[in-house]
Amino acid sequence: MPAPAPVPVPVPQVDLHPGAPPILHVPTPEPADVPAWAAEQRHTLKALVTQHGALLVRGLGLGDTGQAGAVFRRLAPTLMTHEEAFAPRRTYTPGVYSSTAWPANQPMCMHHELSYTQTPPGLLLLACLTAPATGGATALADSATVLDALPPELVERFEQEGWLLTRTYGNDIGATWAESFGTDDPAVVEEYCCANAIEYAWQNDGALRTRQRRPAVVRHPSTGRRCWFNQIAFLNEWTLAPEVREYLIDVYGPEALPFNTRFGNGDPISEDIVELINSVYAEHTVREPWQSGDLMLIDNIRTAHSREPFEPPREVLVAMAGPQPATSCPPAAAPEGSTP
Repeated sequence: MPAPAPVPVPVPQVDLHPGAPPILHVPTPEPADVPAWAAEQRHTLKALVTQHGALLVRGLGLGDTGQAGAVFRRLAPTLMTHEEAFAPRRTYTPGVYSSTAWPANQPMCMHHELSYTQTPPGLLLLACLTAPATGGATALADSATVLDALPPELVERFEQEGWLLTRTYGNDIGATWAESFGTDDPAVVEEYCCANAIEYAWQNDGALRTRQRRPAVVRHPSTGRRCWFNQIAFLNEWTLAPEVREYLIDVYGPEALPFNTRFGNGDPISEDIVELINSVYAEHTVREPWQSGDLMLIDNIRTAHSREPFEPPREVLVAMAGPQPATSCPPAAAPEGSTP
């Protein structure tokens, strides 16, 4: 007797609408069953993220930090530790963090999480426990599309030179060096910097200044497609609100801002270039307002994300997984004079 034909596995239907990210609506499981559902659907969800670059899962009803953390670990058993943070985060459990502390009335423009590190995450996981009354969307933009829309001569320069991030760790603005590096031992910080191609200099007042050059355009580790992968605009002084920028320059001086970006050779990046990059991001942005209980998965190499201003409260948990060493996500063109 012939074996019975296999029962086809239904393919989840993802809603695709112009201006919005891909959305997968799922029946709401019992709260205790949500982590089990995530484990069962792990490969399906990752395949959809690979296909679309990001996925918003609606209907899970994520309601607390323990449940969200359990879902994160079912989807990505090994979560990354957040290193080189530029602003404080609250740690709920190892690998599960609050959103970056950033004023609610100020936008966080498009960026790729930790693109200035040697081993950025390949996957971001976000869970919305409390949706804001207004605003606060985590908007998305396809990095390959953004790259194609930028002026070729600008892309070529950044491909050849890379981009430079400068930071001054103090006690007033952003994360302290102890918070960022997870230690209060200067020797451990110096060891980390040496291992991760970061120039450092201790200041007389105990502050730490660093410089690190990174590729601005990389090849996706799975597809090989060129992606605009950096935080050139997000961490540049010209993206700050004018009054904030003026205040920081008055207090710290133009060379000691908490963070700033430059061309790879050290030349300053002009205001019009930063505005151009942000405008291209805006032209290719998709968004969907958060609903409490939502889950979002983002391919961090392929897809940039932002956070729009909002009316509190807003509680979104974050986890990172799938570290991408520099060898697996190589620059599309090695910065001139860089060390492999």
